[in-house]
Amino acid sequence: MDRSLGFTLMELIAVVAIVAILAAVATQSYARYVSRSRRVDAHHTLMAIASSEERWYATYNRYTDDLEKLGYSSPTMSPHGHYEVTVTVADDSGQAFVAVAMPVDQQAGDACGMLSVDNAGRKTPAKADVEANANGNCW
Repeated sequence: MDRSLGFTLMELIAVVAIVAILAAVATQSYARYVSRSRRVDAHHTLMAIASSEERWYATYNRYTDDLEKLGYSSPTMSPHGHYEVTVTVADDSGQAFVAVAMPVDQQAGDACGMLSVDNAGRKTPAKADVEANANGNCW
């Protein structure tokens, strides 16, 4: 009897197992990639707000915590809705601000968590924060 015309059950099981392992690895990699790409939504929004704050400061010699004065709606969501953004002013003199982007919905499980930028351009989490940047640089 000639057995060269087909596959054995063991060969098929081996191929299915290899495909399953590759699919599991690819799915995890894709999920990390999607999470990092959604993070750009926060970067763009935070930098736009920081720029608006600087323009406001040039005009009024103080920062504002009212995003509506800067042209944003309340509550402020990032353009694609993955982050909710707030701004706080340090004190009554309005000489410092911190803009914070909190991940929401599908992005809530992101390893970077909350992203922020302040009036001095400091961004958190910082690239040196290894624990917060476990899945790649947050900024």
